[in-house]
Amino acid sequence: MNKAVSLFLFVFVFNFCQAQIDTKKKAEEQIRRYWFVMLLRGENRSQDSAKAAKIQEGHLNNINRLYNEGKIKVAGPFGEKGDWVGLFIFDCPTKEEVETLLKTDPAIGAGRLKYEIKAWYTAPIGSFVPGKPTVTY
Repeated sequence: MNKAVSLFLFVFVFNFCQAQIDTKKKAEEQIRRYWFVMLLRGENRSQDSAKAAKIQEGHLNNINRLYNEGKIKVAGPFGEKGDWVGLFIFDCPTKEEVETLLKTDPAIGAGRLKYEIKAWYTAPIGSFVPGKPTVTY
């Protein structure tokens, strides 16, 4: 191969590799804000068992809907009794959007749950990739 072709290939491959490196940021350079929601035992837990079961079914359906929409990245209960009932991690641009979405939860609406919202930061990898999930429920 002549020197001109070799030089061209070297420059092309070098530039291609450099472009790939520049577009792949380290995880710590991609840190973004999510919303951590602590679900707490609400003040109104006096519903009979049938009503409580219906509220819980609606609560779980709402979680699935928000997950399928790409709004909730993590949701689940804690394993012991106490005031801390469970948690959500939301992927929303604003705290106000999170509050609006929380108000669609039947358990919060019925007063069985209340919540605290905190900004939480991590890299958008794994479960925290932005957008709708590739597997839905």
